[in-house]
Amino acid sequence: MATRYLPPRVKPDAPDPLDFGRAMSQNGMLARLGNQLALSRRHLAAVSVALPGAMKRFVQAGTLDEHGWTLVADNAAIAAKLRHLQPTLLRLLREEGLLLEGELRIRVRQS
Repeated sequence: MATRYLPPRVKPDAPDPLDFGRAMSQNGMLARLGNQLALSRRHLAAVSVALPGAMKRFVQAGTLDEHGWTLVADNAAIAAKLRHLQPTLLRLLREEGLLLEGELRIRVRQS
């Protein structure tokens, strides 16, 4: 039985990889998503001054859309406290020029 050798494989030409920021800026949909994410984080930074120190780590920025902004709480107790703080949080957002229209939604993280 004769040994059969295969020809060497030719590697396909691949473009140089893009870093994440450049890839997001070159794609329209990803750029909009990145802008929404940054704006949502800005909303969180504006309201975080009203959150008690230990509570900050249990609250994350959620979705931002044409109907409002969502704060995500790690559990129901944190969500209840956020609902008590909701008028203050809305005032802080409006003072920063954020969320002038729409509502502030508070949701519990689904695990």
